[in-house]
Amino acid sequence: MSEKIDLSSYVPSEDEEFMNANQRAYFRAKLVAWRNDILREARETLDHLAEESANHPDLADRASSETDRAIELRARDRQRKLISKIDAALQRIEDGTYGYCEETGEPIGIKRLDARPIATLSIEAQERHERREKVYRDE
Repeated sequence: MSEKIDLSSYVPSEDEEFMNANQRAYFRAKLVAWRNDILREARETLDHLAEESANHPDLADRASSETDRAIELRARDRQRKLISKIDAALQRIEDGTYGYCEETGEPIGIKRLDARPIATLSIEAQERHERREKVYRDE
């Protein structure tokens, strides 16, 4: 099993056996890199917020700074939730369920996983889910 995958040279293909060792290593590396990027950005944000905690004498500057801070913290909260989805996907790789639809058990598809590595539903199941959501939301 090849644990180290060069993301620049390997491209998963529909022609290979689904979720073979190379594909699992590829998606694991992709997810870990994504997670590391998010964590790096979060550290940069915290550093920036710590630097900018100065009191602004002007009320408009202070209000603008507080608004910017709230938006930044909201974005970080969304990324925190994304990290938990990435961690869940990494766990699915470990337990052998990664790449298979939670609803149908069918393979999700390489192209969809490459575009959205945290996907848990096939395109068809996701569309059904969104249609049901829309029906309940419209009622």
